[in-house]
Amino acid sequence: MSSVLQPATADEDPPATGTYRPVSSHLAIAPPVSVVIPAMNEAENLPYVFKTLPDWIHEVVLVDGNSTDDTVEVARALWPDVKVVEQRGKGKGDALNTGFQACTGDIIVMVDADGSADGNEIVSYVSALVSGADFAKGSRFANGGGTDDMTFVRKLGNRILCGVVNRKFGARYTDLCYGYNAFWRHCLDEIDLDCTGFEVETLMNIRVVKAGLRVQEIPSHEYLRIHGASNLRAVRDGFRVLGVILGERSNRRALRRRPRRSPLLDTVRGKVS
Repeated sequence: MSSVLQPATADEDPPATGTYRPVSSHLAIAPPVSVVIPAMNEAENLPYVFKTLPDWIHEVVLVDGNSTDDTVEVARALWPDVKVVEQRGKGKGDALNTGFQACTGDIIVMVDADGSADGNEIVSYVSALVSGADFAKGSRFANGGGTDDMTFVRKLGNRILCGVVNRKFGARYTDLCYGYNAFWRHCLDEIDLDCTGFEVETLMNIRVVKAGLRVQEIPSHEYLRIHGASNLRAVRDGFRVLGVILGERSNRRALRRRPRRSPLLDTVRGKVS
């Protein structure tokens, strides 16, 4: 299956002048990029997370879930300008929402704090967004992706749930339950996140499709958690994900009637060199 969903096309408008951040030898961007990292007792893992973050990002927002270790102190030592936000509620969904609201960048990237995500991949996500996508979705099962941290049961569950979403909502996802994603800030106004747990990633993936946003999958490699134990529980959280899927109403008919969006949003025009 192709890893590209609703492929973005290049905008023909000439770029406007402005402040550009060199991203690679072939890309410079004007939009500021915020990275959101929800963390609870991840002091030992943060050095591995921060060392892969590119220096051209605009800000790092660390959402601290009432850690009892040195998570906040370590983050500030590693990235002096880090913006630390205290999580008031509970759950990953609540933490991400808290972080999203604190972001000032035009592009928001979600990164886990357990060392499983490679920050060097952010350039691929940002490239997809400035090329016309609204939502860049990480996939461990797209060509070029992979995972070191999934049991057979979790792979099977993810595959089944992904198939249900594709059939019910007309998506073409290769991966469903993965938390490495990036998107333009305006997407938050269209997907209205209202869950607090691990199922937040599934809800986002469903609602971006329902909203008719342009989605592009990005091959990503998931590494093993370096220190500590995950709070993820395959069976329990699998049923919560299924509940989200069944609770969301399909609007495939409405999507077929929806006018096709411009390849690049007006807010993006002229920001790519």
